[in-house]
Amino acid sequence: MKIVVIQEEIIQTDITPKELTERWKGLEQLPGIDEVVIEVPAHYPNIEQLHTCIGDADAVFGLWIGPDNMNEAFLSQHPNLKYVATLGHGWEKFDTEMTRKHGISISNTIYGSQTIAEYAFALLMDVCHHIGTHDTRIKTIDWSVPENHNEFCKSVTRQIELYDKTIGVIGLGAIGFAFAKMAQGFGMHVLAYSRHKKTGAEYDFIEQVSLDELLARSDFISLHTPHTPATEHMIDQDTIARMKDGVILINTARGALIDEQALADALASGKVLAAGLDVLTDEPPVCGSPLLTAPNTVITGHIAWLTRESRIRAIDMAIDNFRCYLEGHPVSIIN
Repeated sequence: MKIVVIQEEIIQTDITPKELTERWKGLEQLPGIDEVVIEVPAHYPNIEQLHTCIGDADAVFGLWIGPDNMNEAFLSQHPNLKYVATLGHGWEKFDTEMTRKHGISISNTIYGSQTIAEYAFALLMDVCHHIGTHDTRIKTIDWSVPENHNEFCKSVTRQIELYDKTIGVIGLGAIGFAFAKMAQGFGMHVLAYSRHKKTGAEYDFIEQVSLDELLARSDFISLHTPHTPATEHMIDQDTIARMKDGVILINTARGALIDEQALADALASGKVLAAGLDVLTDEPPVCGSPLLTAPNTVITGHIAWLTRESRIRAIDMAIDNFRCYLEGHPVSIIN
């Protein structure tokens, strides 16, 4: 069996390509593996480059899953391909039935639940307390001027307490659940909406409600659901109108969950008090994106997953998932 790994470029400072390559060599220890090819492109390959990378491989790791590559035209050029692993929690919508007809198993890698949940909470804390704003202010005031001394113990933004407030978590998968536990630790009332009600004692602290009830009761809303046809623009003018006035919105899932113009309008009117976003519909954003100039927004560049620990964990979990597939009990299959 031939395996191809598409190792993404290093976009952080605390890990090296060599470390990741060495980690991938764990694939060579699996039974029935004849060849492991590790591709290290300078940038993520385009479609034609992907064809060259994958070639006659039986399995490929590191493919970004979406309609551009999970289609008849693409897969027909790789008849040997039987297993595809994306090194992420999420994916773009694709024709799952068509991939099953090709006999291909597609898996995601749920490596960053804690990392991404922590980042979502960091966004929440930042939009509530504006720590960077106050840090900059303290460092730029001339404290040698006596008249400025009364500027020290002063807040120039509203400070919002989380304790005893209600937070709504949309999507109660691994990331949403980790985020919900953090919110509980801050003394918040946790509501959640998920396609399927979660059962088990570990969920007892969460009040699982309908989407309408979550929208109506939540002081804060955090999105942790995949992008599917059913969830595209689930946050739009209509759902925003059903939210509390002054709600705060957090999104570390997928940008397309939000109608960005509707959110920008709601931020401008004050219906939505603030938003913390690590994802956008277009990445990088297109010129004129309404959220770039919307008030009370914190926007970062899809980096919630990007810790050293998570990069290493992703490889280890992807290899473990593939081992399960080879042993006849596949896990994390998304098609």
